Amino acid sequence: MGRRIDYHDDPNAPKANSLVPSVNVVVTNGKSEILMIRRTDNDNWALPGGAIDLGESIAQAGVRETKEETGIDCEITGLIGLYSDPKHLIHYTSNDEVRQEFSILLTAHPTGGVPRPSDESREVVWIPAETAAERRMDRSMRLRIGHYLARPANPIIT
Repeated sequence: MGRRIDYHDDPNAPKANSLVPSVNVVVTNGKSEILMIRRTDNDNWALPGGAIDLGESIAQAGVRETKEETGIDCEITGLIGLYSDPKHLIHYTSNDEVRQEFSILLTAHPTGGVPRPSDESREVVWIPAETAAERRMDRSMRLRIGHYLARPANPIIT
């Protein structure tokens, strides 16, 4: 299995060779907990998410990616922001793809399922929202969680 390496404003980073629209989903339960995964490709904690496939909507991608990575079914409830910082590059070593960040951050609530790991998630847990960003994660994920917790009146656009 390849690794995922995130670069932030790094002059030594490889050059981007793709731009892939993707989603991340903040799924919250009735206890104010956030559903999080521990990734298999870099061992960091993250919100569930991934690429939007041809033929599916943003909401469909969020529901599908959440189910695939966590076992939890969800309903999309809102939008937190759009993240497209060209200085944030994601290198997938398995195929040498280097993506420029392009992520849509959604909110959701669970509708069923049982938390379970997948090929992409080593652990799946509900974490108190106020402590979620204290786990080891990439700074872009910490930023997204911070934006969710700040409850912006309008979507964040970067």
